[in-house]
Amino acid sequence: MSFSEQNQRIFGVTANSNNTTALLLGSGELGKEIAIELMRLGVLVCAADSYKNAPAMQIAHEYHVLDMSNPQELQELISNVNPDIIIPEVEAIATEVLKDAAKKNIQVVPSSDIAAIAMDRERLRRIAHEDLGLPTTPYCFASSYEELEDGAKKVGYPCVVKPVMSSSGHGQSIVRSSENLLAAWNEAQHGRRAAAEHENECSRVIVEALAPLDYELTVLTISSCAGITTCEPIAQCQQDGDYRESWQPANIPESIRTNAKDIAKRAVESLTDIAQEAGETGWGIYGVELFVLKDGSLLFNELSPRPHDTGMVTMISQHYSEFALHALAILGVPITANYTELSLKNNEVAASHAIVIKAEGSVGFTNIAQALQSGENHRCNLRIFAKPSVHGHRRMAVSLATGLTQEEARENATRIAMSLKTIQTNA
Repeated sequence: MSFSEQNQRIFGVTANSNNTTALLLGSGELGKEIAIELMRLGVLVCAADSYKNAPAMQIAHEYHVLDMSNPQELQELISNVNPDIIIPEVEAIATEVLKDAAKKNIQVVPSSDIAAIAMDRERLRRIAHEDLGLPTTPYCFASSYEELEDGAKKVGYPCVVKPVMSSSGHGQSIVRSSENLLAAWNEAQHGRRAAAEHENECSRVIVEALAPLDYELTVLTISSCAGITTCEPIAQCQQDGDYRESWQPANIPESIRTNAKDIAKRAVESLTDIAQEAGETGWGIYGVELFVLKDGSLLFNELSPRPHDTGMVTMISQHYSEFALHALAILGVPITANYTELSLKNNEVAASHAIVIKAEGSVGFTNIAQALQSGENHRCNLRIFAKPSVHGHRRMAVSLATGLTQEEARENATRIAMSLKTIQTNA
């Protein structure tokens, strides 16, 4: 879609059938923030997900519940909503339907091809390493346990086994020896996202060497009509393959900062080129995940063509959060370096702390006023996601805080999280 075509869109008359309409495929906490930013700009938002009362559904103009990996259900939804823009916010989507939508001049974010590529670790890794030459861990792909055995021997132990289509650590295992390999294969098959919907399908897996990791970075990278730009790198702390804390700016040497931004730009430029060659835009925000090794070298890990969970820290660290940047880029606004500037003062650092609850049933929070008591030298905030229920472990909120140092910011965010009290009901 051209810049001039973008400017012909109508915003702010949501009762009018000609108003710009966005269909969110995935309505979790990240989708909720995207919906808020779009609605501030007068976009009519329709939120869709596989369960009722998802966070974005609670604020959207309308919502639908469906299996988005079912091509027929997804096609019917698109036909009924007739959106101008489709914004995938989860991985389990029938991407062939998005391809058809793009052919009908619906803007798929960032593009129908990129949505399919990013769902598939194999395609993404081959583009990153084999086409672009980006540094990665040694890896192999496997379609059977026997192939996995061969692959593990090639990359060596310890290694990591992941389904090619999953996210947030689902189905992922660290394998220390061959004795644990079968358990890792089974976890990849049954623990991956949407495993219940595809229980009769065998998932290909990637097996890669366990790198001598020092820490991980996320570089939020924006593709817009102005080209490619990046935010300051975000450092993170994970548990069981899923994010628990993040902070920005990362306290890293300038050489690593420069190299990290360069790798992220190269990856996103390549995907944007694929989109534009197919007549689509490639516009939006990308979360590029990088490993920093103990010797200071960097490895490309993964990429998500959407706001990243570690990027929730930008809701307190930047003038424009990752969600605002995503919305603006999608709508054709030229995103330049001034849009990605930090809002922090006097060398402050900002941190986020994921609040993960273990429970069965509905969970709420109390003690918010006390939790959000701010000291003289920092700011704080909180996002409660209002997910309808928890079964096992689930991320239910995130605390945000600043501090004069990285340690202080993380301590402040942790204090907020620990000060909250939970109330559980089985209703």
